[in-house]
Amino acid sequence: MYRPARLPRLFTAAVLMAVTCLAPLPSAYAQQSAPDKSEIEQIVKEYLLAHPEIIVQSLNAFQQKQEAAEAEAQRSALSSRQDELFRNPTSPVIGNPKGDVTLVEFFDYQCGYCKAVHADVRRLLDTDGKVRLVYKEFPILGPASVTASRAALAAQRQGKYDALHVALMENRGQLDDDKIYRIAGSVGLNVDQLKKDMQAPEINDVLQRNLRLASELNIRGTPAFVVGDQIIPGAVSLDKLKELIAASRAG
Repeated sequence: MYRPARLPRLFTAAVLMAVTCLAPLPSAYAQQSAPDKSEIEQIVKEYLLAHPEIIVQSLNAFQQKQEAAEAEAQRSALSSRQDELFRNPTSPVIGNPKGDVTLVEFFDYQCGYCKAVHADVRRLLDTDGKVRLVYKEFPILGPASVTASRAALAAQRQGKYDALHVALMENRGQLDDDKIYRIAGSVGLNVDQLKKDMQAPEINDVLQRNLRLASELNIRGTPAFVVGDQIIPGAVSLDKLKELIAASRAG
């Protein structure tokens, strides 16, 4: 799963927390009315060198607190953005449009993990005729990803979204604009018309809304799945997908 690292930020925050959590200073220091900056820095340095475990403890505490806050914000966004997530008419829907369980996938056409899970997602649809799959174009891996998403969304106007989606997912190697248009032509799209349709304001609006939605749901990488009240980051197996679908039905 593509996801930017954040350890340096966490470590810096943990050090700051550690400083605030220092044990009471020796009385000799406490009696000084106004220790200068260098004295304070030396006290902190000596304490941390003598008790390095405080950094690890503070880092763990900070990370747990941050994760709890993020999880709560995610739950709140998931509850308030149900229509945008599951019922937005601009989002392509595959599988059974009247299925009893909706699975949402955020993906990027240049994401290796998305390509790896693609076959299992399609097998799920083949083996369970009651699953409704909503695709959320989430192009975060460069300009070619944006072009591919714009092309796929524009392909809906020619009734070829799914054909182009599958072809792009099954492509091996890096994408560029010429390759994307060659793939589009290979699945029967009128490429000249496709290029015109890709410039429609509605296409850009869909992508911007998906980016905002992902941000609100704290989805920072691809792929990411949503089913029921769960957000599942990263590639998952067919068995795991079936398990999630079954749990959603039971719940």
